[in-house]
Amino acid sequence: MFQLPSPLQKIETALTRQFNVNLFIKRDDLIHPEISGNKWRKLKYNIEQAKKENKDTILTFGGAYSNHITATAAAGKYFGLKTIGIIRGEAYQPLNKSLQFATDCGMELVYVDREKYRNKNSSDFRSMISDFEESKIYFLPEGGANTLALQGCAEIVDELNIDFDFICCACGTGTTIAGIASNLKPHQQAIGFAVLKHDKLEQEIFQKFDIQHSKLTIQNYPFGGYAKTTPELIQFIKAFYIEHQILLDYVYTGKMMFGLFDLIAKNYFPENSTIVALHTGGVMNANVLSEL
Repeated sequence: MFQLPSPLQKIETALTRQFNVNLFIKRDDLIHPEISGNKWRKLKYNIEQAKKENKDTILTFGGAYSNHITATAAAGKYFGLKTIGIIRGEAYQPLNKSLQFATDCGMELVYVDREKYRNKNSSDFRSMISDFEESKIYFLPEGGANTLALQGCAEIVDELNIDFDFICCACGTGTTIAGIASNLKPHQQAIGFAVLKHDKLEQEIFQKFDIQHSKLTIQNYPFGGYAKTTPELIQFIKAFYIEHQILLDYVYTGKMMFGLFDLIAKNYFPENSTIVALHTGGVMNANVLSEL
């Protein structure tokens, strides 16, 4: 059921021809219909570790539209693990499509107000969830952002059978792009496209992970913030789908590809550069066309 390595597809447009760059898209969205893209990369070794520690439950954190929440819920269903999602914000009915999918997979949702959620790594927060039997719980950070996730994301580079100059992906926590950057050759560079308002994301990545500064840059294309959009972005996603039959979402991949095309148009990349854009997938993609 898992398609690995994921395919590499060339993208040709009037823009790439005008600026003489070679653009490929790494189709991690095709890895699995429900645990796709960087979400599988980040979960892979964490699931292995949970089983090694004889844990029967994965507890993790995310917002109401988190692809990490939905992917963790699906992984729990497929690999025989219970899942608990600590959700930032208040409960609303009916559930959005992401949270409904998570509950359909058997995930237990626990809502926490935004102020308390900001302190989710504190001992006080842990005491709030003491109703759960902690000895059986494998705690997974928001977005799956830990060293095991980094290890899984680094494998993306190993699967690429072309020599490239730049590799790009959308950034939430920055774990995926950090994993990629950790596995690059001297002449290669990673570019992350921040999808939420976070002026210090690049600084936080360098502080959290041992990444050479020359290997990574962050570009900001938040379009108003996480899970927010604009008519310009929606029109871009529609046009990209019509031309290439590849579905992008407005939370992550649409912003990344819009930003990448914008950089190409601004002559950011040297002539004859080879660029790989990572399609990080996401369960929400299944619903994007109906929402456009």
